[in-house]
Amino acid sequence: MKPRALWQVSVATSMEAEDAVSAWLESTFAQPACSYADAEGRVATVTVCLEERPDWSRPRRRELAGGLRQIGACGLNLGPGRLSLAKVRRRNWAQSWKRHFLPMTVGSALLLKPSWSRRRPGKGQAAVVLDPGLSFGTGHHPTTGFCLEQLVARRRWRQGQSFLDAGFGSGILAIAAAKLGYRPIDALDCDPEAIRVARANARRNRVSPRIRFRLQDLACLPLRPARKYSLVCANLTANLLLAHRRRLIAQLEPGGVLVLAGILKTEFPKVLKAFETAGLKRAGSRPAGQWRSGAFSF
Repeated sequence: MKPRALWQVSVATSMEAEDAVSAWLESTFAQPACSYADAEGRVATVTVCLEERPDWSRPRRRELAGGLRQIGACGLNLGPGRLSLAKVRRRNWAQSWKRHFLPMTVGSALLLKPSWSRRRPGKGQAAVVLDPGLSFGTGHHPTTGFCLEQLVARRRWRQGQSFLDAGFGSGILAIAAAKLGYRPIDALDCDPEAIRVARANARRNRVSPRIRFRLQDLACLPLRPARKYSLVCANLTANLLLAHRRRLIAQLEPGGVLVLAGILKTEFPKVLKAFETAGLKRAGSRPAGQWRSGAFSF
């Protein structure tokens, strides 16, 4: 069977506006965005990949251009601001990422690398193999990076620690948690495609038996759960974090840590106030471009 092509919607923009354009594309097309930058030319290309050809009529293109102009109106330099649509073969799309997706380390405990990299983990270093895909989540985005750093920093090697990933995407956090020795590990997402991709990634990393992936909406998280967790990661939009804060907090065991990411810097004060009002204290936070992530505990 001949593999179907993908459709790429791309925006050429400035490195200054890269994060904002990524968030806008993700919101507009309901797909994870990925990007790479030409540091010398100070230009970033931000892309979403779609299974079906999107509406590319003149009115729709004007609407999309208007969305980009709104980003510029916030004071960010859009750079070229060029919007384009291209049909690409899946093989060509994957091959192009080999130039841009490089191995990365998280402290001395974790190595994340694509399958084509020959880099070997150091002594005592766990390795996660993950390639870019439609459910993008390779650790290079600053919000995912913060969650990974918390997984490493909060690990107590002589203690049993459980982990919950609320909204797992590619499954990277649950897989990294398994490699780091967390157990039990639960991960939930409302997207059936994310389940398929995450399970395939877990099999590739030989950690499938250690992770329970569930197709579940945050609204179904119990307020009085039978199991609570040492560490909970929720890399989600601010509106979801706010709407389900009581359910997320209910999953924490005494002394546990809740990691919140996926939050735009402009929205972080509102999220911070809501979770502090609910009884948590900020245990750390970090800005990165247009994003700010935080860790919270009782």
